[in-house]
Amino acid sequence: MAETAAKKKFYLGTGRRKTAVARVRMCDGTGKITINGRSLEGYFTETKDRNAVLAALKLTEMTAKVDVRILTNGGGFTGQGGAICQGTARALKNMFSEAAAVEGQGDEGPAGGMVKKLRDSGYLTRDGRMKERKKYGRKGARRSFQFSKR
Repeated sequence: MAETAAKKKFYLGTGRRKTAVARVRMCDGTGKITINGRSLEGYFTETKDRNAVLAALKLTEMTAKVDVRILTNGGGFTGQGGAICQGTARALKNMFSEAAAVEGQGDEGPAGGMVKKLRDSGYLTRDGRMKERKKYGRKGARRSFQFSKR
């Protein structure tokens, strides 16, 4: 049997922020973004979280050229937005590095320049800040109980 539809090439990226993890699948398309089966506007209510999701796509001018499907869990909305931002940037990096390998350019040329743009903007860097654990004998991580002299 001959296949009528050509197989789409997917580019994968994983992003992490605090305790949130995002798995990003990207392919050529029209600019449709789906997060856990919902639209971008339906999932994120705040503008800063929507901007975090779209930041890497806007930087590389790929907003209307790729379809993005994201599965995310853990953390809160802001952590998930940061994780999606890193995952999207990593998927774009895979897309551009493969394009550069096909063209035989290496780090030079437009594809290598896009990866450099993503790295310089900080989208490929993992934010290592995590919540500090609670210590024994204390109310929280650092907060102690009120001291009474008498």
